[in-house]
Amino acid sequence: MTGVKTITVIAEDDGIRLDRWFKRHYPDVSHGRLEKLLRTGQVRIDGARAKAADRLNDGQTIRVPPLDMPTRPDFVPQPKPERKISPADIAFVQSLVLLVTDDMIVINKPAGLAVQGGTGTSRHLDGLLDGLCYDRTSRPKLVHRLDKDTSGILVLGRDARAADHLAKSFQSRRAEKIYWAVTAGVPRPHRGTIDMALAKLPGRGPDGAHERVVPVEEDDEEAKRAITDYAVLAHAGKSAALVALRPRTGRTHQLRAHMSAINCPILGDGKYGGAASRVDGATSSRLHLHARALRLPAPDGRLVSIEAPPPAVFAQTLAFFGLDGAQDDPFTTFGDHD
Repeated sequence: MTGVKTITVIAEDDGIRLDRWFKRHYPDVSHGRLEKLLRTGQVRIDGARAKAADRLNDGQTIRVPPLDMPTRPDFVPQPKPERKISPADIAFVQSLVLLVTDDMIVINKPAGLAVQGGTGTSRHLDGLLDGLCYDRTSRPKLVHRLDKDTSGILVLGRDARAADHLAKSFQSRRAEKIYWAVTAGVPRPHRGTIDMALAKLPGRGPDGAHERVVPVEEDDEEAKRAITDYAVLAHAGKSAALVALRPRTGRTHQLRAHMSAINCPILGDGKYGGAASRVDGATSSRLHLHARALRLPAPDGRLVSIEAPPPAVFAQTLAFFGLDGAQDDPFTTFGDHD
């Protein structure tokens, strides 16, 4: 197609969202028009379909279709403001670290800590990453996300090359993720696969804070196939269960929507389970979803397996329901993919 541009991300744009990059370089492109270009695959990052919230890395390439408008002529890159992080914040973020290698850092993210900033969010992991530089001059880079209220394993690339490799592992599904959830109710049968398409509801804000998905028929034009394997590890009568979850696809809120759809919402998930997500006597009303284990190919070629212990509130709930005696090897729970 004539008029298509391939633009390399410069250092001054490293870390910003794609929609903000367009606002900076193409201020006349409206948010609605950008969303349409993204939906139709006309804007791509390193050849892959992109989303407005994707974070850019120095050196990546952006495919920009013909826009019938010039780039911003008066844009002059400004040096990034110096970030200041307190000794207390450095100690806090370093206390979350599970693994440090030459290529990546793995942390156990607490529930309640947003990964990135947004409307009304002043404290977030992205703002703490300078505390994880260690012997490097550059801060690590996010390569995937967890919901604010989900705890557990989160991977960071220590440089742009490593971040790109790790991000592609997640995008290509070569990274195997295992979650733990405490559910209100017990799934029947105790082991199975949920293959249920999901679609995002219209009207969500540009920062994604109010996103919600719903099950739809696969022939729905907004449908995206979503597949989740589950296995009950322990249960307390019919009231609650500890369930291992393995997402085979990576849809927004997939695990939460799928468990609610089979009438076993995740404990504390009022957004998808409503009143059914509460169980009498439960010690906490927080979302009980934890990224328990991860196995992925590292940039140096090794296959890395990581496990993260659940947070104290999660462990207290397991003890309350008598589920804390469950033993599992996360990477043998499901065996190989069907």
